[in-house]
Amino acid sequence: MSFRSTVKAMTKIMDEMGLTELDLERQFLFGIYRKHIHLSRQGAAVITSPTLAAAPIIASPLSKASCDVSENPAACIANAVRSPMVGVVYLSPEPGARPFTQIGAKIKAGDTVCLIEAMKTFNPVKADKDGVVKEILVQDGQAVEFDTPLVVIE
Repeated sequence: MSFRSTVKAMTKIMDEMGLTELDLERQFLFGIYRKHIHLSRQGAAVITSPTLAAAPIIASPLSKASCDVSENPAACIANAVRSPMVGVVYLSPEPGARPFTQIGAKIKAGDTVCLIEAMKTFNPVKADKDGVVKEILVQDGQAVEFDTPLVVIE
């Protein structure tokens, strides 16, 4: 694969997964020839800490003060549990398993609604209140950005 096609392929993967930075390193002939590629796009910075990544994350609904329909209609979904980070969302603990929740299910504060994989770490996203799941706004395996609405609880 040529350098140009490698960069094109990696850029496409970055777009699909919502990544802003990617490092790729290739070594040839036992490390004699080395190629290092660093792709970076402007975007939100994600700061992770090993102690925080393992802890459950409690997402909170959007405050009415930050809602602007003209700029971002998705930002105005009320009672939504939102993504606390950039990553890939999973609605069940493993492929083929029962999902954490479904539409119409009663849910309690602290129940896991989904997982978000970021940097090969699966972070549980917990409900912030009791209620009934009215809508699931994402699909399993979908890349999400920070503050993306995931599940509506009323």
